[in-house]
Amino acid sequence: MSDLYSYRAGVFSPNATQDLSGFEVEATDGSIGKIDEATYETSSSYVVVDTGFWIFGKKRLIPAGVVERVDDTEEKVYVRMTKDQIKDAPDYDPDRFRLDRSNYNREVADYYSQWS
Repeated sequence: MSDLYSYRAGVFSPNATQDLSGFEVEATDGSIGKIDEATYETSSSYVVVDTGFWIFGKKRLIPAGVVERVDDTEEKVYVRMTKDQIKDAPDYDPDRFRLDRSNYNREVADYYSQWS
């Protein structure tokens, strides 16, 4: 599971910014929203994507291992999933994440592991 919560080598360009907040997120078939929050902790990194009206204002926690690449110039993050795969992902539940992070991360990882 820890690999799923780590950015893969080469995702960031050498001079890239580490703050992804506000970057657009692109699935393999189009835009899915903007990053609301991003973390860079070893073996527990993720991005929280605000999908806006696309999924009725829902947010998704996407483990860093699903990130394909970051384009610092265009301020876009590319993930290896389709829009429907992200739509079908578990909802981001900040309260549960805060209170039961280990189990929550495991459940999220079970879903996303097929695309890491």
